[in-house]
Amino acid sequence: MPKPLLYLSLFAVVLLSLKNTILAQNTHYTNQTMTLQQPPYLKTGDTVAIVAPSGILKNKTQEIDKAKNLLTSWGLHVVVGKHIFNQANHFAGTDDERCDDFQKALDNPTIKAIWCARGGYGTVRILDKLNFSKFKENPKWIIGYSDITALHNHIHNHEVESLHAMMCTSLKDDFDTIDETIKTCKDALFGNPLNYTLKGSKYNKEGRASGQLVGGNLTMLQTMLGSESSIDVSGKILFIEEIGEYKYHIDRMLQSLKRAGYFNNCKGVIIGDMTKLRKNTTLWGTSIEKLILDALSDYHFPVAFNMPAGHEKDNRALILGRTIALKVEKDQTTIDFNF
Repeated sequence: MPKPLLYLSLFAVVLLSLKNTILAQNTHYTNQTMTLQQPPYLKTGDTVAIVAPSGILKNKTQEIDKAKNLLTSWGLHVVVGKHIFNQANHFAGTDDERCDDFQKALDNPTIKAIWCARGGYGTVRILDKLNFSKFKENPKWIIGYSDITALHNHIHNHEVESLHAMMCTSLKDDFDTIDETIKTCKDALFGNPLNYTLKGSKYNKEGRASGQLVGGNLTMLQTMLGSESSIDVSGKILFIEEIGEYKYHIDRMLQSLKRAGYFNNCKGVIIGDMTKLRKNTTLWGTSIEKLILDALSDYHFPVAFNMPAGHEKDNRALILGRTIALKVEKDQTTIDFNF
């Protein structure tokens, strides 16, 4: 082949390869930021299932009764998982029993929401046993927080929204002390407007962003790394909360996420409650806010503190997978789910 034709052929191959690479990259980005399926909002007469995919519900019958009564007062029907009060060491039944209750709730088309009774630990043990094919055909709200972050992440990768909100065991407190917790959960489920104005913080890193809201418990986010349940935060806004950890543990988890590229294309971070932090014999030396800002110092996205969500009584609902508008200033932060 003459050299000019050879050069032209090589050039054409390079261009084609470059085009395919760009298309692949754009396709990947589109898949990660596409609009998720929204489960239908609840309406009077719908049915909610209460199941326990995680920790044991020892001496929790009163809380489950309160949960049933609350749902009934909202005009909803309630079914309770067959194995919910079973005991298998740390868990609310064996892995197979907990999976059976959850799978039946996923597959039943008359059930419009699945309310997790409590967190603790155990959800990750049943994730790979669950089949989400019927759920994707008829998506429904999955409700919970803490250990239920494992489900939220997994469901996000199935391109369905879910609800980070109170669980049945949250109802151990008097209702008047958790009125915002209950109200925002109901608002989110029934499709009422959901917007928050947070009190300001001198630690707030100012800025504006929009993107899908993802995240949950920090320990669970780090635990999901390297699995099919790990979320891609590119183009999204990350929410984190934690309970009962040493500050150096929190730093270690943030550093692990950072090294895994978690924050590289993140649009913003919302910090929820950091509850019951433990004191190490060697003190960390800074506030938890400063620790978080130091870990995220390489990035230019806004960081908002004081989101009342997590392991405190005031645990407001967050629709994970929903595109939100975030505006962070020193004196306040606004979060808009309906912009």
